[in-house]
Amino acid sequence: MQYPLISEYLAAIRDAHDNLDKLSHLVPVMDKYGEPYRSSGAFAVVFKMKDEQTGKCYALKCFTEEQEGRAEAYRKIAEELEFVDSPYITSVKYLEKEIFVDSNCENEEFPVLLMDWIEGETMETYIAANYTDTHAMAMLCYRFCKMAAWLRSQSFAHGDIKPDNIMVRPDGTLTLVDYDGMFVPAMKGLKSPTIGTKDFSHPLRTIDDFALASIALSLKAISLDPSLLQTYGASDRLLFSAADYLDLSKSKTFTALQDLLADEEAITLMSMFLLARAKKDLSMCSFRLFGVQKPKEEVWSTEVTEEDLANAVDDEFGVKYSKDWKRLLKAPAWLKGEYSIREGVKVIGNGAFAFCNSITIINIPNSVATIGESAFLGCESLTNINIPNSVTTIGKSAFGWCKSLTNINISNSVTTIGYLTFWSCESLTNINIPNSVTTIGKSAFLLCRSLTKINIPNSVTNIGYEAFSGCI
Repeated sequence: MQYPLISEYLAAIRDAHDNLDKLSHLVPVMDKYGEPYRSSGAFAVVFKMKDEQTGKCYALKCFTEEQEGRAEAYRKIAEELEFVDSPYITSVKYLEKEIFVDSNCENEEFPVLLMDWIEGETMETYIAANYTDTHAMAMLCYRFCKMAAWLRSQSFAHGDIKPDNIMVRPDGTLTLVDYDGMFVPAMKGLKSPTIGTKDFSHPLRTIDDFALASIALSLKAISLDPSLLQTYGASDRLLFSAADYLDLSKSKTFTALQDLLADEEAITLMSMFLLARAKKDLSMCSFRLFGVQKPKEEVWSTEVTEEDLANAVDDEFGVKYSKDWKRLLKAPAWLKGEYSIREGVKVIGNGAFAFCNSITIINIPNSVATIGESAFLGCESLTNINIPNSVTTIGKSAFGWCKSLTNINISNSVTTIGYLTFWSCESLTNINIPNSVTTIGKSAFLLCRSLTKINIPNSVTNIGYEAFSGCI
């Protein structure tokens, strides 16, 4: 069967109401260029669709290549997954002759696959952005191993486990996507429509066991030594390539991992990897061997000591950071104009930008969790600031006396607006407090003389003394 081109599907989706049958209530979600939001792979293009009645988003997969037995396979997969209640798996529904496409093909109506839309990014993208953050990688390894243990306890297999087929949601949880190669018990004796990805597959082909063992070991190794990904990784894989699997005795990657065997969990995961390599499966192993310990939560202090400053490293603007670049310690008083805080910073220290009178714009990355006390106190020229959703804590007087500040976007992760947080922000005219906030502290908006409008959500249960005093 011949299938349409992506451009032809795109034209059909633009007018989805007329071209979809049972799913005609769905509308395409547009990208920043005003085109239907989409991503494409080897055999299909996926569109982001929305049910405007419920607000729920879906992934609509339209096929561009023929795969033998696809329809029957997806019917069996949908039946198997219908009663699986797990965040690791999304629902699927295969619909024959669902979309009308004006194309040069013999047919005019084509099948689609409907799935829940998973917000987040692929594990491949997440690793590329966070591999130097050892805690983030340790958490990813922990979550992947939990998923691996769950998957090994199920009666079905994904069939193409790789970072590009795993979504990392905004809260860090994982979900498997792309079920083209899935195997369910009802398929016993049938040929798989896909053969997996070579850099995550055993040379003699297995279902999931080898890929799970290989990825778990690679994630653990990267969390212990991030430089391994730079040395042995590539854009479409982690540490191991198909060539490594053929002869581990000649693998430079495998040799490098020997240095990590002082770590007990690395030994366990390497043992499973070797067993999966030798036997092609992990049936002799308990899935509990994937049970690595959850990393302890990191605690980043906002207090900046003389010792911190003495051991600090400076960026090209003279802003001082801790050696691991996780804490922003102090900006020079002469800093002016627009400044972007480095990606990966967790904490903006107490008084970090205090009295930087010439700074006008601060860009805070999504990695920052805590803004320290008096962090931007007296930044008289600062005009607006966006507090990203990663921020959970804002210290007292953090934005006090920012006289030119006209606009503030507070993240929906902040629960408390504390003591004197925005005092004397004389140019602030309105502020939207998110539903996450439960407490507005004492004198939080003291002397915000231009404040004309404020929306206080139902989530707020406590407003401190003189919170809005002097807001004339």
